[in-house]
Amino acid sequence: MSVDTAPNTTQAERDARALHDEGHGLAPAEIAIGVIIGRTSEFFDFFVYAIASVLVFPKLVFPHLDPLEGTLWSFAIFALAFAARPVGTVIFTAIDRIYGRGAKLTVALFLLGGSTAAIAFLPGYATIGLGSALLLALFRMGQGVALGGSWDGLASLLAINAPEGKRGWYAMIPQLGAPLGLIVASLLFMFLIAALPAQDFLDWGWRYPFFVAFAINVVALFARLRIVVTPEYERGFANRDLEPAPLFETVRSEWKVIVAGAFAPLASFALFHMVTVFPLSWVFLFTEESPVRFLMIEAIAAVFGIVAIIASGMIADRIGRRTLLGATAAAIAAFSGFAPQLLGAGEAGEAAFMILGFIILGLAFGQSSGALSSSFHPRHRYTGSAFTSDLAWLFGAGFAPMVALWLSAAFGLLAAGAYLLSGAIGTLVALWLNRELARTID
Repeated sequence: MSVDTAPNTTQAERDARALHDEGHGLAPAEIAIGVIIGRTSEFFDFFVYAIASVLVFPKLVFPHLDPLEGTLWSFAIFALAFAARPVGTVIFTAIDRIYGRGAKLTVALFLLGGSTAAIAFLPGYATIGLGSALLLALFRMGQGVALGGSWDGLASLLAINAPEGKRGWYAMIPQLGAPLGLIVASLLFMFLIAALPAQDFLDWGWRYPFFVAFAINVVALFARLRIVVTPEYERGFANRDLEPAPLFETVRSEWKVIVAGAFAPLASFALFHMVTVFPLSWVFLFTEESPVRFLMIEAIAAVFGIVAIIASGMIADRIGRRTLLGATAAAIAAFSGFAPQLLGAGEAGEAAFMILGFIILGLAFGQSSGALSSSFHPRHRYTGSAFTSDLAWLFGAGFAPMVALWLSAAFGLLAAGAYLLSGAIGTLVALWLNRELARTID
């Protein structure tokens, strides 16, 4: 099919396809790079919003509330994106089936970038009152719908092409986007806070990262389209490994795998927010520490997370992904018993909490994505993996910052540890109850 006559394609998709029509092949390393770029852009969006939820929105949108209550409301709006993701999956699966994955990905990423850029123009409570919170909620739900639609199947393409005995290594590659996105977002906010007077930062400085997020999404769009129009992707689509199936048909046929896949990574997804968003809110609200210092700690700890994610790939290929998920869930359960004491033990304790937490998180999170994707029938693998990911993030991470902060403020940091323990127990129970399914991930 020529570039000019391909139906249902966007201009960006035709430009990407032209690279292959001119004889440019696609190496496996390019798939990995495209996956990392795509996930990094998504997580940069994610962390830009998360950091602003602590440092900006309570003062901009909820200045009439006390700082704790304003932050809790900010986290409630934060959770809306996770509730909206499954809606995005439903909408964009239909777009994918009718107009093609290029059109779907283009619309989804521009919706994501547009929603993110719109937040940069958000007027505060002083200007439009409660309308500020309503607009923020609307834009946040736009981000969530777009994230549901941005599922491109590239992680599945990596898994399909994984050599025998290397499934764990290929599974960890998409997960590198999370710490990379956190590092960039943390350093950018750290620079703006340090360089600007406090009032200037609150007036206009915080808006710049949201503009940057839009620009990064444009770059990520072409990087991902570069792959989804390749012959390799076309073959996966033709073999139904990457074909979008109707969502309700998928749920009806594969509900057991979806439930298992949604709860198996519960521990790592709960820990994800417990070492990223929650500690920033705790330090900012209940200590005298500068956010600049803690953002630097987060960026450094995320480097340890990158190393741990890479190590998870090697370890999983030796002992099996199911075994590693179970072992890290047990480690998270143990961590929950003393982590609160570290977070409340001053600057040294905070650093120890973050670094140790990111090491455990990297080992767990590195293998948490698509843990049971190979259990899906090939016809349902693409849609089933997307919907399972939506549910895993909703149950494991969506409300974690709000619940952990509320529990800590009401009952002390030990209560946040108990919340994290519940996630670890959920993962262990899910793996135990689904042993037959879980064997397929080894």
